[in-house]
Amino acid sequence: MKKNLVLDIGNVLMSYRWKDMFMDFGLSEEDALRVGGLCFDDPLWNEMDRGRILEREVMEIMCSRYPGDAEAFRHFFTHAELMVVERPRVWEMVRNLKDAGFAVYLLSNYSENFFYKQIWATGLLPYVDGAVISYQVHCLKPEKEIYRILFDRYHLDRRESIFFDDRAENVEAARSLGMDSCLVTDEEGLLQWLSELLDAGEIRNPYDWTSGHN
Repeated sequence: MKKNLVLDIGNVLMSYRWKDMFMDFGLSEEDALRVGGLCFDDPLWNEMDRGRILEREVMEIMCSRYPGDAEAFRHFFTHAELMVVERPRVWEMVRNLKDAGFAVYLLSNYSENFFYKQIWATGLLPYVDGAVISYQVHCLKPEKEIYRILFDRYHLDRRESIFFDDRAENVEAARSLGMDSCLVTDEEGLLQWLSELLDAGEIRNPYDWTSGHN
């Protein structure tokens, strides 16, 4: 029987519209993809999530490197809340699970300002029993240390916990440490899994590699 629900944030509790965010600012689709790639593919992004460098420092570095895109970078880094695509059905299901007696934890790679600007949109923080966010502990999924911090900080029995994440490497790391985990590939499949948890306290096959299981 599962008692602890452990959730990633991005592409689990919410989706992202970063490309549209850049296009709303006035970039073409091609330029939006290019500028987004400059952000996400740079090693500085992981260092930001690790809490080793602040968002504003990364923004200034990117503006200095790519002056022609400076205003787009400033828009992106200062308006992270505009990237969120809400998943209200998922949020309602999480609240229902909490009301049914499940403990709810967050385990996610995030920098500090992006985390607070985006997680507030969900309205879930009052339902969260604890969180381990990468910038706080200076390590990232799928590094095993971040999972161990979660287990130790909240005294979680990994056999009573189930983890939802959108990246296979993060799911594999959790499973290697003894926590059942589900790879989330779409919102509908996630809702099906959460519904099974709510109804029976377990998922029929948490080792499926896609969330659209039968």
